[in-house]
Amino acid sequence: MVEAFAVASGKGGTGKTTSTLALGMALAEEYDVTVIDADTGMANLLFHAGLEAVDTTLHDVLIEGGASVEAAVYDRFGMSVVPCGTSLAGFEAAEPERLRDVVATLAADTDVILLDSPATLSSKSAVLPVVLADRVVIVLQPTIPALSDGLKVQEYATSYGTDTAGTIFNKVADPAAIDRIAEKSRRYFEGPTLSTVPESDAVRAARRAGEPLLAHAPDAEAAAAFREAADGLDVRAGDAGDVADRFRSAVIPERR
Repeated sequence: MVEAFAVASGKGGTGKTTSTLALGMALAEEYDVTVIDADTGMANLLFHAGLEAVDTTLHDVLIEGGASVEAAVYDRFGMSVVPCGTSLAGFEAAEPERLRDVVATLAADTDVILLDSPATLSSKSAVLPVVLADRVVIVLQPTIPALSDGLKVQEYATSYGTDTAGTIFNKVADPAAIDRIAEKSRRYFEGPTLSTVPESDAVRAARRAGEPLLAHAPDAEAAAAFREAADGLDVRAGDAGDVADRFRSAVIPERR
């Protein structure tokens, strides 16, 4: 079985990478999980997972004649993690369409793939994770502009046949803010609200330590909220061969 989720948002700063790793660790208690940093232009998952010193990253795989997929996979915190490099040269040399083969290869040996996606929809490399995924998890902050940005992600995903698994409200400093936008969220977003994650010093401390939140502060309120979100994801069993074929044949979209 395998299902691929894109963890996406319509803007930067929502805590998308923190959310991706937290969901990954929570899901890894039941499934084999592979996390891929598909934000090839603004990658930072490697810093969250203590992988900044590794020799091979996704950038090295996405170049012609580059490294094997397996060389960029690292066992971390109960998951398989594929970090992306941060250099401008690596980004410029990478061919984003090769991500199809990367995901197809990894689909053969995992249950859940989480694609940490770029925060915008401005290029082929940015939209490809959303197009490749079976479903998208949209990370929001509880503001009207954030809802608007998230809706753009959902609309784009829907146009390519990618469903919405649900939304996560992250970095919530004022619980009353959720009440003010709850009706709009239910009206416009498909899927459930998976969780409301409070603003947390533990998240910042985990980032400084180079560890995912659930490893650094497993008892934090925010960690419990991310576990709740993972519990709300009804992981669907897909045939690995069919999924791999779909990824390899995916059309590289032009930005609309």
